[in-house]
Amino acid sequence: MNAPRTFAIKSFGCQMNVYDGERMAELLGAEGMTPAAAGADADVVVLNTCHIREKAAEKAYSEVGRLRREDGSRPVIALAGCVAQAEGAEAKRRSKAIDLVVGPQAYHRLPQLLREVEAGGRPVDTDLPPLDKFAALPRRRRAGVSAFLSVQEGCDKFCTYCVVPYTRGAEVSRPLADLLDEAQQLVDGGTRELTLLGQNVNAWADGRETLATLIRRLAALPGLERVRYTTSHPINMADDLIAAHAEVPQLMPYLHLPVQAGSDRILKAMNRHHTASDYLAVIAKVRAANPAIALSGDFIVGFPGETDEDFDATLNLVREIGYAAAFSFKYSARPGTPAATMDGQVPEAIKDERLQRLQALLAEQSRAFNHSKVGATTRILIDRVGRKPGQMIGKSPWLQSVFVETDAGIGDMVDVRMTEALPNSLGGVLCTA
Repeated sequence: MNAPRTFAIKSFGCQMNVYDGERMAELLGAEGMTPAAAGADADVVVLNTCHIREKAAEKAYSEVGRLRREDGSRPVIALAGCVAQAEGAEAKRRSKAIDLVVGPQAYHRLPQLLREVEAGGRPVDTDLPPLDKFAALPRRRRAGVSAFLSVQEGCDKFCTYCVVPYTRGAEVSRPLADLLDEAQQLVDGGTRELTLLGQNVNAWADGRETLATLIRRLAALPGLERVRYTTSHPINMADDLIAAHAEVPQLMPYLHLPVQAGSDRILKAMNRHHTASDYLAVIAKVRAANPAIALSGDFIVGFPGETDEDFDATLNLVREIGYAAAFSFKYSARPGTPAATMDGQVPEAIKDERLQRLQALLAEQSRAFNHSKVGATTRILIDRVGRKPGQMIGKSPWLQSVFVETDAGIGDMVDVRMTEALPNSLGGVLCTA
């Protein structure tokens, strides 16, 4: 850059975008730029967008409009992420305020693109090189107590509702050695818990090495106390990964495994490559390996052609499994996906009603899971300060937030007896020797 400037990065959507946002911040920091102070105008704003919902592009352009200042000026605006990949050069035609467009596999070239903007250009970079960006990113120097590690990107599953294969590219795994190196950098920077990220994270492979191998290698790093991974696909839940849930103490007893629907007819229309019984069989094997595991899932209601009977099959599957947590959404058409033009689009009113019924059931199960932990003692990882004097907040092995009064600091692990179940968290008291 010609002169030191400030930047702000606004990430929307998935955890992968959070990771990408952190890495872009490191890139800009290596160029001599500094994060803008809270409430201050930034010289450069990166909108790291998500395309998972139907109106994601419109929301991105609305965010661009909000960046105009009272005096009529505006920052340099970079449109990044999946909306940038999907819109490409069209983004600049739709909004002259956008100075550059960069896709999720090309953001390692962000500093160069900003230099092109300084020279009067309005560049677009939506190439999809497999893993070039990771080699170009700076080493990790500062990290939080919990950190993300992107291990796999892209997707080859082509679910009919999903834009990921088009915005993130083909399924590709980072080499084992590179991941161990980045993980060590994070641990050296203070990280005690790693969450491995990927669109299909359990499809990660490096030659004959599988995600289970990677988890075991990470668990051996001194100072790394916990490992998690997300998001998984049922057909990639291999036996060695299931065994790791029984054999690796650092692998937390929490599994996010999306199913999307309980009807085989709808699952086939979604091109999910599994049936409801396949999914239930995987869950049974996981629970046999580790009975303490907490399950989380994703659900889409109102997919084209979904009948009352199809939706009832989803409710029945939820009742049979019992989830600790879940994410559920109304089907939203993604432009360019096969499902967007399918017959039998479900009216919004029906989708609303079904979503309310599903979410009520999932909330009931989540409350029951939290209540089941009252009276139990577990170890939590302190990751932030609470609102009350002397209060700290940590994560349980099952990913719940736990509130406790303690003089322990961020990064400490303490034993807590849970005393109170709240809708989305737990209260506890510190255990003393």
